[in-house]
Amino acid sequence: MSWIQVKHKEKTMNALIAVAIAPCGTGDEMSSYVGEVVKVIRDSGLPCQTYSMFTEIEGEWDEVMAVVKKAAMVLAKKGIRTEVVLKADIRPGYTDMMHGKIKRMEEQIQKKEGKVL
Repeated sequence: MSWIQVKHKEKTMNALIAVAIAPCGTGDEMSSYVGEVVKVIRDSGLPCQTYSMFTEIEGEWDEVMAVVKKAAMVLAKKGIRTEVVLKADIRPGYTDMMHGKIKRMEEQIQKKEGKVL
């Protein structure tokens, strides 16, 4: 798998987004609402991973942001006040940052521990 992808002599505008979308004012338990949001993200077909506090989505900037909007609207269209917390890493020319960042970090840990890779 290539870490760098060039498209028609232009670098791709790849983005790795960490997003948390949650309802406000719906009580203490939010898992059913968050589940609806995560389903929209997973159904998008873009690479994604869900953790306890954020879901990461990777792809072209416009595609990722369209998914974030669609996921947020799941709650907002029901009249629910919706909070969106978003962190973005935009790295032109790079793909598979979701896995590549972790791989490079693990390699550095192994290197510092004197382990052979």
